[in-house]
Amino acid sequence: QVQLVESGGGLVQPGGSLRLSCVASIGFFSGYVMNWYRQAPGKQRELVATITSGGHTNYADSVQGRFTISRDNAKKTVYLQKNRLKPEDTAVYYCNGIRGTDDYWGQGTQVAVSS
Repeated sequence: QVQLVESGGGLVQPGGSLRLSCVASIGFFSGYVMNWYRQAPGKQRELVATITSGGHTNYADSVQGRFTISRDNAKKTVYLQKNRLKPEDTAVYYCNGIRGTDDYWGQGTQVAVSS
């Protein structure tokens, strides 16, 4: 059974940093496009960052220059390094993996940015 398990969320002060991890029990993980999404209370889920199978990355304007997505194919893990966090980054963060018709989601990890 395919699973994506996120970790690394928590409470952090504005300006702080967190690193989220997503471990995937997926065959041929390296062939997947991996995404991080987030959903804040009362808002729609939004795409935060993408990393392709070739390692190309893309970011939402709101996190460009502050967040970095990376992957370790040997560990079947995708990361989201989040720096200079703002209160508006508060959300549940979800890991997503896509390859062809395969589309898998994790359960999410809560991130709260508050003083």
